[in-house]
Amino acid sequence: MKIDQPWLNDKATQKVCSVLTDAGAEALFVGGCVRNALLEAPVSDMDIATNIEPRHVMDLAKAAGIKAIPTGIDHGTVTLVERGIPHEITTFRKDVATDGRRAVVVFSKDIAEDAKRRDFTMNALYARPDGTVVDPLGGITDLRARRVRFIGTAEHRIREDYLRSLRFFRFHAWYGDHDEGFDANGLAAIAANLDGLEGLSRERVGAELLKLLAAADPAPAVAAMRHCGVLGVILPGSDDRALAPLVHLEGGMAPDGIRRLAALGGEDVAERLRLSKAQAAALEDLRKEAAGTKGPRELGYHLGAARARDTLLLRAALLEQPPAPGSETEISKGAEASFPLKARDLMPDLQGPDLGKAMKRLEGEWIASGFTLSRDELIARAKG
Repeated sequence: MKIDQPWLNDKATQKVCSVLTDAGAEALFVGGCVRNALLEAPVSDMDIATNIEPRHVMDLAKAAGIKAIPTGIDHGTVTLVERGIPHEITTFRKDVATDGRRAVVVFSKDIAEDAKRRDFTMNALYARPDGTVVDPLGGITDLRARRVRFIGTAEHRIREDYLRSLRFFRFHAWYGDHDEGFDANGLAAIAANLDGLEGLSRERVGAELLKLLAAADPAPAVAAMRHCGVLGVILPGSDDRALAPLVHLEGGMAPDGIRRLAALGGEDVAERLRLSKAQAAALEDLRKEAAGTKGPRELGYHLGAARARDTLLLRAALLEQPPAPGSETEISKGAEASFPLKARDLMPDLQGPDLGKAMKRLEGEWIASGFTLSRDELIARAKG
């Protein structure tokens, strides 16, 4: 079996691979790029595995005039930059000790050992530079069935890195067969190891959950997380009942992790997931406005069209009813509206705090009028 992808013929990538293979070493694409190529899904990252140690890789690269960066040399990874394109090269490894968050590894020359330390069978797939697929653990069978299955014993894989519990649901959301359901052994092992989630960094948990929520339809995976106790651990107080309705109401819109996260709710979400300031602000606005009573035109005026649309969709999902007919038109009118009054229009009669209060009051009256009050009418109201 072979994969046929444009990136296999990229000159920079071919040169990097040749540096290894010309020296008698292995150069094998591994993980997501191979999995996605076989699924005919977009490929974003290309990782290359080899059977020689990282310092040898660096020596070969330098001799070939390729920039070599020791990005993670102690863990087996170096980055080779050719024609401005970075290529991560990682030596085959096997774990000798784990603590649930990170592993102590030793280098290996055996592809099977390297494959066995990975998380899921569909991620333990390799491909040679000519596209020939190498499948040390029989992962293609699971990939064809869209089955997310831990390598070896699920409990062992989870205890090596508890983030794999979240990755299990993320990969199912992205690549799993929703009709087939979840691997029962995997779910049981996850439910038996919930305590390990507490030790994960909040940044890792937040990044993983947002990736999951960016899938086309994450609702089944999130429901499974709730059933086995994961959702309650990472987001106490959350409720996924509005997520499936939200996904339905989105009607093919581009997935947005923050919009969907807002549907889940929960306690101290921004802190628990270490969201950025921008993400935290967007989440707070969505939750507040979705629970409020502002109409679509006012939301469009205050939030802009995109965020107003998100707010109405979220509100509709929480209320379990579709947005009112014509909402989209009203949002656009609000987003395009401009308050016709300027502070200078009320000066010098009003100054300082009095001016600010008057502007705020008049803007409220203008909004309440459906944006129909003119500048002159607003000035007259200020004077009256």
